[in-house]
Amino acid sequence: MIHEASPDNLVLAARTAGVTDTRLLEAVRTVPRAGFVPAAEAGSAYWDIPVPLPCGQVTTQPSLVAMMVAALGLTGGERVLEIGTGYGWQTALLARLAGHVVSVERWPELVAEARRRLTAHGFGAVEVVLGDGTLGAPYGAPYDAVIVCAAFPQVPEPLVAQLRTGGRLVQPVGPGGRERVELYEHLPGGLERRRTIIPARFVRLYGAHGYPEGSS
Repeated sequence: MIHEASPDNLVLAARTAGVTDTRLLEAVRTVPRAGFVPAAEAGSAYWDIPVPLPCGQVTTQPSLVAMMVAALGLTGGERVLEIGTGYGWQTALLARLAGHVVSVERWPELVAEARRRLTAHGFGAVEVVLGDGTLGAPYGAPYDAVIVCAAFPQVPEPLVAQLRTGGRLVQPVGPGGRERVELYEHLPGGLERRRTIIPARFVRLYGAHGYPEGSS
């Protein structure tokens, strides 16, 4: 049985993974992950492990969240597009680090839970919208950074189009369950891969520019 731990466990896990951004580490310490997981999973919220969510989804491991967010290089005023809200812990971290966050989630139940939890913890200004994440959220473009929390073999073109020149994008690239988390930069000539952050396992990205709904 997993016993309670403290947020410092997550900070240590992020530091061990190579995260040095002090603003991000402070956000990991102070944004209560226990408030962004199902009640039955609250006892394991401060261990560096994924936890299950409704709709067959799962949270991203906290140290991996920290690595992905750190790669965006946020400094405080950016507009960020997040694909895959879950219960909103990563969304809250982004809101602490950036100027504005739009998060797209495909499951109505998760949208409702994320909105409720973000508001309860003082993040009511974050926009959580129901929709096809592969289409992004064009009404808020251009974005300074895009972070995708599901896997597909390539970056959906609408997300590239909504990223400003000079902006960064992080996405797990692969078939789902066996991929590399990649960092890209949007240059005048198109999207250019900068580096692999880490190998990982993610759920698949479904939508018009991802896997067809119902495929497995």
